[in-house]
Amino acid sequence: MTRTLHRAVRQRRLNWLAWVVALLPLLAALPFAGRAALHEPAAMLNWLGRLAGISALSFLLVAAILSCRVPGFDRPFGGLTKLWRTHHLLGATAFLFALLHPLLLSLAAGGASLGAAADTLLPPAGDRGSWLGWIALLAMMGFLAPSFAFFGEPRYQRWHSLHRLAAVAVLAALVHTLLFSRTIPEPWNTGIWFVLATAAVASVAWRLVFSRRTSRLRYRVERVARPASSVVELTLRPEGPHLAYLPGQFVYLTPYDESLAAGNREEHPYTLSSAPAEPCLRVVIKDIGAASRAIQSIQSGSEVRVEGPYGDFFPRRDVGSSELWIAGGIGITPFLGRLRQLAGARETLDAQLIYCVQDESRAHFADELARLVASVPGMRLTIHYFCREGPLTRRFLQQHCPDFAERRAYLCGPEPLQRIARDLLSAAAVGRQQIVTEEFSLL
Repeated sequence: MTRTLHRAVRQRRLNWLAWVVALLPLLAALPFAGRAALHEPAAMLNWLGRLAGISALSFLLVAAILSCRVPGFDRPFGGLTKLWRTHHLLGATAFLFALLHPLLLSLAAGGASLGAAADTLLPPAGDRGSWLGWIALLAMMGFLAPSFAFFGEPRYQRWHSLHRLAAVAVLAALVHTLLFSRTIPEPWNTGIWFVLATAAVASVAWRLVFSRRTSRLRYRVERVARPASSVVELTLRPEGPHLAYLPGQFVYLTPYDESLAAGNREEHPYTLSSAPAEPCLRVVIKDIGAASRAIQSIQSGSEVRVEGPYGDFFPRRDVGSSELWIAGGIGITPFLGRLRQLAGARETLDAQLIYCVQDESRAHFADELARLVASVPGMRLTIHYFCREGPLTRRFLQQHCPDFAERRAYLCGPEPLQRIARDLLSAAAVGRQQIVTEEFSLL
């Protein structure tokens, strides 16, 4: 088994492990169902309602644990994007269980009277424990709603701010569960929730408080290059410890520049375009939102803070392996960083880079890419122009890389291009473990 396959299997197991941990409280409760819960409808609904509440809290806590964003923690999971995809799914599952919890309990109480069912849904004002459960559910609605496509594409910073409600949801749900917990017997009840809650609170505290003070490195903008009208490449000089990173990784960058029209003191993820051996960092930023548009005018000398690195786009390659790189638009950035690293280290690599752009004006760094490719033995570059050739096709891949189906593929660019490329590779029987993608959803 190659290193590549070992890595894919390990990533899949770790992501599944998160789901297993989230299910542990539910599995611990199942053996203690009474006879009534198995034979009487009202008791069964009550039992299912309590199990839904247990599951809602456990999935929420594990989702909170995965949100810690400690640099390096994400790499065994396949990078921060893949780790947070699991985080998002766990959070959505917790939300569904949280909705089922009061509904099932109310249906169970309805067997006694409609008043009992109403009191379950809308408890008396003095029932603080029950109201804490509602506070947790409403907080979950507040920070999860923008994640659903129904509400449209949210503004990044608003989504980022709303996610602070997760701390409220975690604490309220935990206290609510401890006040009413009678499903899992002691000492298992206290032990399970103590371990999960401690890890979740520590993760939230790291994310919201300590990471800002301990893991953000100070840099100063030394140079602002403009390879295109809507793109800047910032060269950042360290004012203290220099960030250690691998080609293709990304950072969260926070500018401290009061003159910016937007984005001042706001963190956003950007891929590093520099090689790890360079004394400064280089970051490419395209105008795709209010903050990235404002940073196009950032001045040399401005202070920025950098947190990271994150991602696992380019792992250690197998000896003698061959690669296919497919980039689109600003998705050329991680490949640019790796090419700079290969050229600087005078390494060789059997790789074909296909750079997909709309037209010549969108081929960012085309001249430098050609020079870098020429200096790396085994590298080849082909630029695909959509205005001339239309969408990427299997015929185009075969023409410029006849053995593309036998190569490990790396994809980075707009989602439509990645979808087309994945479909073409899958149709050519390229396995999922041989396709590595990097995309930025809300991070």
